[in-house]
Amino acid sequence: MAGEAAPVLAPVSSGAIRMDADALNAFLADAFPHSKPGSRGHVVLAEPGHLRGRIDPNEQALRPGGLISGPTQMGFADMAAYALVLAHIGPVAMAVTSALNYQFLRPCRPGPLFADAHMLRLGKRLAVMDVRIWTDDADKPVGQANVTYAIP
Repeated sequence: MAGEAAPVLAPVSSGAIRMDADALNAFLADAFPHSKPGSRGHVVLAEPGHLRGRIDPNEQALRPGGLISGPTQMGFADMAAYALVLAHIGPVAMAVTSALNYQFLRPCRPGPLFADAHMLRLGKRLAVMDVRIWTDDADKPVGQANVTYAIP
C-alpha cells in the first residue's frame, strides 16, 4: 500500500555452517600463500549468519596522519565477507567479490581492528552481507561495507 514502509528483511541466522573459524583460517592461509602473516586478518568466530574477524595492522597499513588506511579497511571487510560466504557454502575458492561499497564513518586509529559480518541474503548465485569495522567499541564502527559475492 502507498505510504507503508517496506518490510525489513531479517538477516540469515538459521542453518548450520560448513566451516568453523579454524577451518576458515586454514583455507585462507592455503588460498593466499603469498600474503604476509597477519596481513589479511583472521577469523575469530564463525556462526550461522555472522562472522567476526580481527586484524592487527602494522606500520605499512598506516596512511599519512597515522590512521589505518582505506585500502586496509576495505580489504579486511572483503576478507570478512569472503570468509562468511565460505562458512556457509564450504571451501569454494572461486566465490568472488561482485560489489563492495564502503563508508568511512570515523577516523580509524592504529590498533586491533575487528569486523562483524552479517549475512543479509544467501542465494544460489549471490550472497549479500553487511560488514561493520570497529576498533575499541562495536557500537561505534569506523566503517561499514555492503558486500556482494558471486557464487559459482
